[in-house]
Amino acid sequence: MNWHMFNNFTAALIALGLLMFGVVLGDYYWRDSYEPAVDPIWQTGHGDVQRGRAAIIAHGCGACHTIPGIREARGRVGPQLIRFRDQTYIAGRLPNTPDQLLAWIQNPRDLVPGTAMPNLGVSEAEARDIVTYLYYVSGAQPGSARSDGEADE
Repeated sequence: MNWHMFNNFTAALIALGLLMFGVVLGDYYWRDSYEPAVDPIWQTGHGDVQRGRAAIIAHGCGACHTIPGIREARGRVGPQLIRFRDQTYIAGRLPNTPDQLLAWIQNPRDLVPGTAMPNLGVSEAEARDIVTYLYYVSGAQPGSARSDGEADE
């Protein structure tokens, strides 16, 4: 066997191994950075989608926000809550996590003084249901049926 050929073959194997290691390592870090380990809907304490929808209507959230699945929620004062789960921040400042959203819905002015969003007297149970609703409808694709019987518009 030619020693020169052996060295080239060994070098090629090492390069291939390093390349494969880099791909596997890169894939691991990419997934860790961009895919949540647990779907946020299950981190909300198992709120109820239907009660969340009812609480949104009862507290008049649609007067300020556009909210998918609620026909009368077409407000333009606050941000649209369409695909809310994909948003990075709540109120432009707070990381979008179920716990932060729960606290925000209950006491927005405690978290962001000067915000236009009022404290509406939402209970923790209602807030948990609202969080579940917002994350749930965020996962629905336009035109898909949901548990409330409406389709996204």
